[in-house]
Amino acid sequence: MMRTVEVLLVIIIITAAFLIASLYAVLPQPRQVSPLNLRRLALTTLQTLDVNYDLSKTAFSETDSVAWSKLQIALSACLPPNIVYNLTVYEVRSGENQLYNRMRSISNAENLGIGSDAASYLVASSNVTHEVRVEKIGERGGGGTLYILNCSDANGWWITGYTAQKLAEDLYNLLSPYFQATVVVQDTTHLAQLLNGVSIQGETLQNAVIINTFGETVPIPTDYCQGYPQEAEGYQAGVTHPYSRYCYTLGQKTRLYNWTWASIVGWPLYYVSNTAVFNNSQNSWGIYGMVSVTSPGLQAFLQGLANQAYSYGNSQTGNPGNVYLSSIAQYYCNYYGIYPSPYQTSTRALSSTILTTYNLNVTTYIFDPVDNWIPGAMYRRFVSGNVSGSFMALGLARTPDIRLTALGLLSDYKPRLYRSEYTATGTSRLVILQLGQVGGV
Repeated sequence: MMRTVEVLLVIIIITAAFLIASLYAVLPQPRQVSPLNLRRLALTTLQTLDVNYDLSKTAFSETDSVAWSKLQIALSACLPPNIVYNLTVYEVRSGENQLYNRMRSISNAENLGIGSDAASYLVASSNVTHEVRVEKIGERGGGGTLYILNCSDANGWWITGYTAQKLAEDLYNLLSPYFQATVVVQDTTHLAQLLNGVSIQGETLQNAVIINTFGETVPIPTDYCQGYPQEAEGYQAGVTHPYSRYCYTLGQKTRLYNWTWASIVGWPLYYVSNTAVFNNSQNSWGIYGMVSVTSPGLQAFLQGLANQAYSYGNSQTGNPGNVYLSSIAQYYCNYYGIYPSPYQTSTRALSSTILTTYNLNVTTYIFDPVDNWIPGAMYRRFVSGNVSGSFMALGLARTPDIRLTALGLLSDYKPRLYRSEYTATGTSRLVILQLGQVGGV
C-alpha cells in the first residue's frame, strides 16, 4: 500500500512541475521555427522574370512605363501576398569612380522592416556579343586538310545503329571548324585518287587527317580488287587473304604523305568493302559487298606505316573491358566542350607491343592503358625528330561515338581557341530585389 502511495506522489509532483514550466515557457513564433528563405525566393523570382529575357529588356528600357508596369504586375504575381519588395536597377559602369548608377526602382511598400533580405542578378543588353575564334589545324605548319570517308559504294561494320554516311555528316559538323579544308570522299574512285597523290578539290594532301567512318571495314577502290590485277598493289598470288596487301598499301601511303589515319571503333582494317565488285560476297553476318581480311589487315597496315617489308601474318587485340578517359582527354573535354561518357567498353584494344615492333610513339592516350592493352591512342612514327605517318585507333565495342574521335584528334593537335567579347558602353545592368515579410505570426 505504501509503495502505491509513493508512486502516486511522484506522478503528481512530475505533472505539477511540467504544468508550472509550461506556464512560464516562451515558445518561438512559427516564422522563427520554419523561416522563409527570402534570399532564395528573391533569386528564384528574378530568374523566373527573366526566363524569356523580359527582365533584361525592361532593365534597359527605363523610360518605357508600359514595360515597367507589366514587370510590376508580374513581380506581384510571383510573390506571396505577405511579401513586400523593392526592385532596383543599376547601370554597371567601368573605369569610373562610381561603379553603380541607380536607374529606376519599383516597390509596393514604404519600408521592408528589419527582417528583409536581397538577391542580385546581372543582365546584359542585346548588343553584347561573344565570339570564339578557332585556330585552324595547319596554321602553325603544313597540312590542315580533313578527309572524311563517305564512300557510297562501300558498307560498314561495327557501327551498330549508324551508317557511315550519317557518321560522316556528324563528323563534318563537329570537326570542320578546326581544319583549313574539309573534304568528304564520296566514293572509292576519289579514294583511289588520294592514294595516287592527287587532291580532290585542290586541297593540301600532304599532312592530312583521314577518318574512316566505316568501323572495322575500309573502302577499297576497284583498281585494288577487281580480278586481282598483277599491277595493283592489292594483289599477291597464293595468299588466303589477298586484301591484306591493300592494307599494307594504306600504311605506305599514310607514311608517304604523312597522313593521320583514324579508325573510330573496333578492330581496324578487318574487312574491305566495295559493293560493285563484291556484290555477291558478304562478311558472314549478312552484310554484302564485303570481304574478310581479318587480323592480317592491321599488321599489314602497321608494316607499311613502319616502312617494313610486307609479310602475311596476324595482329592481336585484347578485351580489357571498362576503360576510362585519360586525364589529358578529360582536360580537353572542358576546353573544347565535347563530353562523351568518361568510361567505355573496349574489346579491341591494341597491344602495347606494337610500339617497339613498328617503332611507334604514343603522343596522346585517349583512354588509360590497361595492363599491356591500349584502348585508344594516337600513334606517331618519328624519323629524325619529324613525324612520318600517324595512326589513331579506338578499340571500342561496336557502337561508335564520334565525339571520342573528335576528342582524340583535338587532344593531340591542340588547336587553340581565342575567346573574345565585344561590348558597348552601358551594356550591363545589376538588378537588386529586396524582400520583406509582413503579417502573420
